Amino acid sequence: MSDVQPADFETASYRSVLRRLTTLDEEAANLRAEAVRWHDGRVQAADEAVRKADEALRAAKLAAVDAQRTMESVDARAAGLWSEYVHKVGPVAERFGRAKPAPAIPRQRSEKDALDYLDEVATKVKYTAPARPITFGVKTLFGLFGFAGGLIGAVVFRVLRQNAEGGQTGTWRDALPVVALVVLLACPILAVVAAKRVADRRGVGLDVATVTTVLLTGLATAGLILAVGGMG
Repeated sequence: MSDVQPADFETASYRSVLRRLTTLDEEAANLRAEAVRWHDGRVQAADEAVRKADEALRAAKLAAVDAQRTMESVDARAAGLWSEYVHKVGPVAERFGRAKPAPAIPRQRSEKDALDYLDEVATKVKYTAPARPITFGVKTLFGLFGFAGGLIGAVVFRVLRQNAEGGQTGTWRDALPVVALVVLLACPILAVVAAKRVADRRGVGLDVATVTTVLLTGLATAGLILAVGGMG
């Protein structure tokens, strides 16, 4: 009767009952030890999970700080590139809005990050298309600017000189000859400024020779008109 059950205690011998009680005590001790091991294992696993969660939380906080710094850096560089683009192209940039456009996610996903796209934008902003050559038609147009400047200068010069004649001395009319001369010289210069604006719009380089041509055309036109009509 090595395997005595509690129901058999009344009919079992003393030794059998004692041996069974000893066995039950050992089984209970083993069960208690197993329960303690299970509890310690669960506590250890919980502590490990908490430790990993804390590490993940710290890593997430550091990643959030880095992401915030990267976003601020990207925004600052994007604003600088937009300012450079607006300064370069002028009012044309207003079709995208007066302020820096809102960021957009590229339709074609790739391994590039925001800094890679900014590098591409910086390359495009810094690119300057080569100036187109000055054709005969453009040279003729610039010559007309010089002719118009000289013509206007000569007409205004003659009008001011005529107003200065016959007036009393010591009045504002005494300064008209000087003003007339300034206008005569300024009109060809204004013709160069107008030619420069047209050249910029057409993407044509305005070199020194062209500027000299406009000035000389304007001065020659003014001088010829004054010489034919008399200085007044």
